[in-house]
Amino acid sequence: MYVRAYLRASTQEQDATRAKEALTAFAEQHGQKIAAYYVENQSGASLQRPELFRLLDDAHPGDVLLIEQVDRLSRLTEDDWQQLRQTIRAKGVLVVALDLPTSHQSMQQTNADEFTGRMLAAINNMLLDMLAAIARKDYEDRRRRQAQGIEKAKAKGAFKGKQIDKQLHQRILTCLAKGMSIREAAAATGASTATVQRAKSRAAESEAG
Repeated sequence: MYVRAYLRASTQEQDATRAKEALTAFAEQHGQKIAAYYVENQSGASLQRPELFRLLDDAHPGDVLLIEQVDRLSRLTEDDWQQLRQTIRAKGVLVVALDLPTSHQSMQQTNADEFTGRMLAAINNMLLDMLAAIARKDYEDRRRRQAQGIEKAKAKGAFKGKQIDKQLHQRILTCLAKGMSIREAAAATGASTATVQRAKSRAAESEAG
């Protein structure tokens, strides 16, 4: 059995590795080591997640897919969730989430009888489906509240969209002017590589205009 940790954040501006220490500590507490980390910045509401499917491609039956919370794995619609679940089942991968205690027993090689094992698996699968549904509802609720807030702001003439951090962009451009690569500029300023790319593109557009 190999433990494969999956870490996800929704946007490039968020730190997808935030939970890495917690997952590592959890594995050690259960006498395991994490064989590989799969990190990506993609929406949990989308199935277009290359690192998640790379993890599943690498995995063997009995391997553990370790996550901090179920919403790191899925904020998917029911149809997409069932498609992902089918892929996970077909690979024989066990999902373990820190926020799903019934899944923790999968981290240990147990001598439980077949009936007990099947009962625990059934309970775990039911709770996993339930938490995935809750994660999707939370996603939809937040999107709805956000849309309502934007509409109210527009009605008042107060909505300006996402504002650019001009100081951050200037620091990025200064780093790039010194010959730094995009990754080096990102590391030096604490920005994501996507933000560095945007700053570079805006500067190029400004010069062209």
